[in-house]
Amino acid sequence: MGNSYAGQPKSARFEEALHNSIKASLCSSSGDPQPVFTQLYLEPVHYPDIKPKVDLYLPCGKPPRQDQLNGQASNGLEEMKVDGNSDTSSPPPPNLQGPSPNSCCTMDGFCQAGRDLRLVSMLTEPIQVPAGFELVGAKSPSIPEHILVCAVDRRFLPDESGRNALLGFSGNCVGCGEKGFRYFTEFSNHINLKLATQPKKQKHLKYYLVKNCQDALCKGPLICWKGEICIFSSAMTLGPPKKRHRGWHPKPLVPVPPTAVPVPTIQPIVYSPGLAQTGVLQPKPVTAGETVIVPNNLLNTSGVRPVILIGHGTLPYFYGNVGDIVVSPLLVSCYKGNQLTEKTLSSLGLNSSQLLSVETIILLTLQYLARLGSEQIPLRELFEQIVLKAMLICPGGLSISPAQLPWLARLGASVSGGRVQVLVTQNSLGEGISESLRSLCNGPPHQQCLPTYVVIVFASKMSGNEFCVLVLGKYQARALAEGMLTTNEFLKEISYELITGKVSVLESNFKTTSLGDNLDKQLLHIQRQRKGQVIQPFQGDVTDHIPSQEAATMVPPSESGELSELFQIHSPQLSVARSLLSLVCSIADSGSQSLDLGRFCKVDFLVLVPPSHVLVNQTAHRIQQSGVLVDLGIEDASSAHQRSDQYVVRLDGDFHVKMEAFLRKVKQNPYTLFVLIHDNSHVDLTSARSGSVCHGELQGIADRVVNCQEVLEALNLLVLQVSCFPFALQTRQSRISVHNEVHWPDNTDSLVSGPLVYFGLRDHSSSLRWGVASPILRCDDAFEKMVNMLLERHPHLHSMVIRSYLLIQQYTEAMMALISSPSLRDNITPETLAMVEDLISAPGREGTRGRGHMLLIRVPSLQLAMLAQERLEDVRDKLGLQFCFAILLGNPAAELSLPRHFANRLRAWQGCENEDWIPQTYEDLEGLPCVIILTGKDPLGETFPRSLKYCDLRLIDSSYLTRTALEQEVGLACSYVSLGMVQEPCKAMAHRDQETDKTSGPQDPDLELHVDLEKSQSNVSTATKASGSLAENGVSSSDVPDSSQKPSTSSCPPGGRAGSIMMDYRTVPGTASSSPCRVKQECDSLGNAATCPSNTPPSCSSSSSTQCPSQSTGCGRGSKSPLVSPRTVILSHAAYNLLAPESGSQLSSFSLLPHADVGWSSLLRPLFKPNLQGAEQSIFYRQWTIAGQHHADHEAPPMPHPRRLLLSGPPQVGKTGAYLQFLRILFRMLIRLLEVDVYDEEELEESKETTTDMSEATPPARTQWPDIEEIRKLPFDLFPRDPKFRRASSVYTDKICPDSGSDMKSQMPVKRETVSIRLSMFAAHNAFHHCEQCHHYCEGSPATQLSECTFHAFTFCSSMLEEEVQLHFIIPKAKEQHFVFSQQGSHLESMRLPLVSAQDPSLLKSPIFTPTTGRQEHGLFNIFHAMEGTAHLHILVVKEYEMQHYRRKWPNHILLVLPAMLNSAGVGAARFMIKELSYHNLELERNRLGEQGVKRHDIWPFIVMMNDSCVLWNAHQPQYSRPSLTNVSLKTVLQHIEATPKIFLYTMCGTRKWSSALARRLPTMPFSRCHLHDFVMLNVDLTQNVQYDLNRYSCDEVDFNLRANSSGLLLCRFNHFSLMKKHIPFGGHKDFLVKPKLTNPAPISPYQYVCAPDSDHTLLAAPAQFLLEKFLQSCSHRLFPKAVQNNSNPVLSIDSFLNIGPEVSVCYVSSRPHSSNLDHQGLVFSGLLLYLCDSFVVSGLLKKFHFLKGATLCVICRDRNSLRQTIMRLELEDKWQFRLRDEFQTANCSEDRPLYFLTGRHV
Repeated sequence: MGNSYAGQPKSARFEEALHNSIKASLCSSSGDPQPVFTQLYLEPVHYPDIKPKVDLYLPCGKPPRQDQLNGQASNGLEEMKVDGNSDTSSPPPPNLQGPSPNSCCTMDGFCQAGRDLRLVSMLTEPIQVPAGFELVGAKSPSIPEHILVCAVDRRFLPDESGRNALLGFSGNCVGCGEKGFRYFTEFSNHINLKLATQPKKQKHLKYYLVKNCQDALCKGPLICWKGEICIFSSAMTLGPPKKRHRGWHPKPLVPVPPTAVPVPTIQPIVYSPGLAQTGVLQPKPVTAGETVIVPNNLLNTSGVRPVILIGHGTLPYFYGNVGDIVVSPLLVSCYKGNQLTEKTLSSLGLNSSQLLSVETIILLTLQYLARLGSEQIPLRELFEQIVLKAMLICPGGLSISPAQLPWLARLGASVSGGRVQVLVTQNSLGEGISESLRSLCNGPPHQQCLPTYVVIVFASKMSGNEFCVLVLGKYQARALAEGMLTTNEFLKEISYELITGKVSVLESNFKTTSLGDNLDKQLLHIQRQRKGQVIQPFQGDVTDHIPSQEAATMVPPSESGELSELFQIHSPQLSVARSLLSLVCSIADSGSQSLDLGRFCKVDFLVLVPPSHVLVNQTAHRIQQSGVLVDLGIEDASSAHQRSDQYVVRLDGDFHVKMEAFLRKVKQNPYTLFVLIHDNSHVDLTSARSGSVCHGELQGIADRVVNCQEVLEALNLLVLQVSCFPFALQTRQSRISVHNEVHWPDNTDSLVSGPLVYFGLRDHSSSLRWGVASPILRCDDAFEKMVNMLLERHPHLHSMVIRSYLLIQQYTEAMMALISSPSLRDNITPETLAMVEDLISAPGREGTRGRGHMLLIRVPSLQLAMLAQERLEDVRDKLGLQFCFAILLGNPAAELSLPRHFANRLRAWQGCENEDWIPQTYEDLEGLPCVIILTGKDPLGETFPRSLKYCDLRLIDSSYLTRTALEQEVGLACSYVSLGMVQEPCKAMAHRDQETDKTSGPQDPDLELHVDLEKSQSNVSTATKASGSLAENGVSSSDVPDSSQKPSTSSCPPGGRAGSIMMDYRTVPGTASSSPCRVKQECDSLGNAATCPSNTPPSCSSSSSTQCPSQSTGCGRGSKSPLVSPRTVILSHAAYNLLAPESGSQLSSFSLLPHADVGWSSLLRPLFKPNLQGAEQSIFYRQWTIAGQHHADHEAPPMPHPRRLLLSGPPQVGKTGAYLQFLRILFRMLIRLLEVDVYDEEELEESKETTTDMSEATPPARTQWPDIEEIRKLPFDLFPRDPKFRRASSVYTDKICPDSGSDMKSQMPVKRETVSIRLSMFAAHNAFHHCEQCHHYCEGSPATQLSECTFHAFTFCSSMLEEEVQLHFIIPKAKEQHFVFSQQGSHLESMRLPLVSAQDPSLLKSPIFTPTTGRQEHGLFNIFHAMEGTAHLHILVVKEYEMQHYRRKWPNHILLVLPAMLNSAGVGAARFMIKELSYHNLELERNRLGEQGVKRHDIWPFIVMMNDSCVLWNAHQPQYSRPSLTNVSLKTVLQHIEATPKIFLYTMCGTRKWSSALARRLPTMPFSRCHLHDFVMLNVDLTQNVQYDLNRYSCDEVDFNLRANSSGLLLCRFNHFSLMKKHIPFGGHKDFLVKPKLTNPAPISPYQYVCAPDSDHTLLAAPAQFLLEKFLQSCSHRLFPKAVQNNSNPVLSIDSFLNIGPEVSVCYVSSRPHSSNLDHQGLVFSGLLLYLCDSFVVSGLLKKFHFLKGATLCVICRDRNSLRQTIMRLELEDKWQFRLRDEFQTANCSEDRPLYFLTGRHV
């Protein structure tokens, strides 16, 4: 666990005594002293992990000097002084080494040339092995966990029989390459073996090294010397630990010669990440005279292994029995404040002048130690906060003279009652240490009364004051020494003690009972008394005995009608799932190109879990229950039940097969988004490079999986790391961005399933304030006293071994006391007795039907756990309890093993009919009385049943002093509990707090414990709304449509009973019991709840513990509202002090070092506040912690991985259900991204003449193409039926019903109806679409995309404008073949047009023009798939000011840029320019090809004008008298229309608009003459004299269609093709924001768009034509009052169609000669509209029409002069009355050229 130190708090008396003592001692000095030591105790903080290790094997000789890390020795005292101020000096080393040569490297594992020889570093290094040589492994005593690689001549190695090795040695160094070592002594010195005995090759050359199947170097067979038995060494072989802390060395069999251990000079260091990365504190050389001889048998004589806490100054070398002392850098970081950087000081609110002096530090240390309790140990984090507070309160400390320091120090120690002594030495620190060690050996062993701490102070005149602390307290010294071991190290130590028999003395103590009786004999006597009978398993008393055969067959009555629930998702889980989805959307929209959601159409996943068989089964069952496999479409309902385990991988040695298959799928399916979920990702953080086998567990596997190159580089793979304790993933080197974290929301208490609240770590701590007699968080003080007595008797054994043996004895005697030996009760702790009594008696209580409680005993060591199971089972069986409760070994490496009679009992409770069913998870043990002995280095996240009542954590002591290690143990007790079980105690607590507040003063807010059971511990990250392609499809990251969600049918297999995933915790049946099966849907479902048949026989497929209420609540089955109680936790004293607010400790677990594999990034840091949670906590750890050397993130890239997410939440809160729901809604969103909202509107005023209902339809004759003669016979439908014109004026026809038309239009809703449609393979796409097929079509090279385009001007003369027009083409190089250039290549001459006779089947003849504005991202310009990849000519028509935007988004598209004067023009201008350009180009091509002999009419005259929202095309074909709709490509539609016979005689061709009604109706006519919109194929030759209105903003298509039809031209619609238009809420030809030109008052109404000429009206900044059109649309009832709602009397409009509002009907008439117009005979008009009329409009034409009396006239002209001339030329004053006030203009200034109009009345 590394040096993860924890500290203890002090009481208020400490502050007072410290303040008074300092004040009194300094009263004679100048100035009043400051209260330096008040308010110093804060929560602790951690420093980088430092793991010093001491060698036993030490060379003889002179006192050595220690070289620095760079291999250069320091010579003499002068160099020492210089190096003392060096920035590279470091704290003490990990190895206390012997003498070393000068100017060479002495690092363990390295040769003297500084090259790494360790096997772990050379696994894949290419090593040149000379012929005749072998690679062998050497073992160094100083680093026993490593093997050093050597090359040795095989002649000097033995053969298979261990013989025939030549004497002598010949070897090479594989590191530096030095060859020719002829003596092993010379070679051992070169590779730094540092041997304490004579070097011998037989002793130190251990293994052959071989290559494995991955071609990596690994350990092979042992080298057999002199005929030894040769065995193959495996990393899994158990044996004594290869590396032991010096505190645990076995006693040597022979006297060790005098040795010297150099302990370094303590010099200030500059803290840098490099320090924590190496974990090595390099020593400084010391003089030869500073030595201390450690007395022999120090531990045996004194009963304590002293711990020396490094302080400030120079420590001596240690000689002799160095295994009996420990040197610890526990508090050394607190004394290095002068090495803090200015940046760190500033962040702490300090400056360099506030650093404390050494004298102040010494006094602070003394006062801290003096106030520690007898069972408290120093904690680094707490003392660091004291030092920090002292700097803030009293900068620089107090000025203390050398003469004052000794007596001030003794004064500070005087309050300790003798626990702290001060020893002032005159010569050196070594003198004081030597004197203290000698005093330990005086007197009889274990009898002298020792001080707990001895503070040794040396007042040096040369170097100032130096000091260190000698810890002699037996409890403190042992706890500090054991705390320096990592978890792996102390588990190895325990294994060693058990294997070597060191525990034999301890075992002999426990062969008798507490009363002195022989335990085995007493148990045998009890067994004989029973005479083969056993205690009745349930429904009886412990005194009831029955034959064992009868007990084995006893089963409770079956409970097939038990309540059950389906899988359900609750609101916190749904919130977390949506937050995860929000992050995914944010990544996709970030612009980093790291995730392209638009390309995925499927979701797949794999869950990685720690190496636990139970956890694999549990996760697989969750997946099967949730139905997510079926919902994602990766399994069907039948296979999902059997294959759910294929989606879970256990991270052990067998992970390769599934992981390689998964990575193959990732590579082979680029359009599937894979999610790799790393659950409980905090368990194994070891890097793959540092990975090894520790305590039987492989380490570093997670790093090899989630950080492998394939995972990091896969663009279709997300990694989601899930953790209860994510602290070690949140360092400075974290691979997860701080923005990619989701924290569990704080509303987990309000659940839809019932009155359940989450009861977590903080709730357990706060429960101590409830004031109940039996708190749920307890410390067994009696047990701790027994432990302390045994610890003093057995100082050589690890405390966990002693605790385990005592625990076994306690449970043994508790069972005996309850069954046969009541006299033992007095020797059993009340906690143990109560748990065992509850375990045995609960099944016999009335109404329980044999159900009982689970007791969990946490034993980290596998050997101790197996011993406990064996002993307790033996005792249970001899007492006749073997059928009353089970004793199970919770070994992660094995499946659950339960005797058959217990499995039968579970089956009966669950009503399971499958006789082969066995429990696979701990949840399956619901209600079974049992003891689970949970082993393993860490708890791995398994969920326990509600019947778990007790968690015995008395073995978790001071070896678990990091936040993760401690909190994950207590996390075993976290669960959901009934609100009623915590409400009343909380109310009582609140009442007491109120009473206390009335009588007490204000408290320190930092020390206040907040208890709020209505809130959880995390804040959910804000869900950011997605933008771009996500938002345009109606999908936001925080609001995913869930209406389609239904209870998954796959979650309940046929005949099966579905369990409940309730926040990873089994829910309790509610009060409603009317139905035997209550089924709940997921929270996000909007459908009706499904029902479950009550007569379905349940099966026991994998887990079935959801049915029964927890018996720990004391409620039987008949209770309507069974209650779930919090679990009781029994802690060791060390853990209790850190978790219990009432324990007197001001330090809590959250202030500890977050994890053993991380370190603090600074020597001091701000106080960690208790309320830091979620994102704030992450930011704190990311600033103040760094990954350690063996951490997987140690060498992480500087930038976080863009596709990695973190989900953190409390233990057992429901994270599994949350991430499974995330997968489901992620899939829905991807499907949603493959859908578009298209307009779904029926054509306006659809009449029976054109369509008929499907039920009445008769299929028309199938005609592929129209017949020109038949089309000419059809009447043209003047009425524009496209729904987008529903707010426009109706065009009068003789078929319009008087009551329809405008009446219906005025009542239609404004919002247009849309429907979501799945995109087909022929869809058009926007800029967010990316795929391998079309990336070359729309994506350009980032470096060259703009430079590869050419810019060309194209000038032509417009007949209508009567002036030259210059357009600009931007043509990519790849598209230049579509154009004709001059011979010089610089001048664009024309655009190539094909010949009519061209027969290429893949040729598309018509160039496609798409006018667009404001939609560079959202316009559907990618028609690659719509064209089936066929070559085509597609030109985007853009405005000049938007050119760069479109050019950047569509670098491979041809752009036609309109003149700058049209920047504010409407869509009419774009269509006008397209048509004019196309006609001019047609003439150019006719001339060019005419020179080649091609006839004019052989040139293709058609172009396609297509809207930028056309997305899909369909073909409608009748099939069995029913309509059949098929998606077709744009290419199919165009080629079909282009193949129309006599196509040149048609002016325009197009398709109809799609609507869902087309699925129910068949068009009676395959072709129609009607208006065409959005997608038209236009004959530019025939329409030479019909133009689009350049000035129009709306209805320009209707206007053009009417003029084309009146000119006798044919418009044909292909009714068996339909077009889908996508609803795009962005860009397009939208309205201008009409605002005043100079000021910015309130919004302008349409009535203000016009004004009287020469008036003082507000001038508007908008085009005149736009203002006019908007005014006419909104104010037609004022202009034409007679026409409103009057279809019989329309307004006459000549030569133009203007929208004058939906209430008004317009009759279009053309003034051109020979034009075809509607027969107006007998028609009386209600008004006349003359819009920019030309010379064809004459007075004689107007006299042909009749008007109502009072009809109104509106004449619109470009200026006032032309307005007057028009009135006179048309002789309007003869029939119309005008007034001066009836003249108006558009409300813009004269520079903007307003339009003028005059109104009048018919007389």
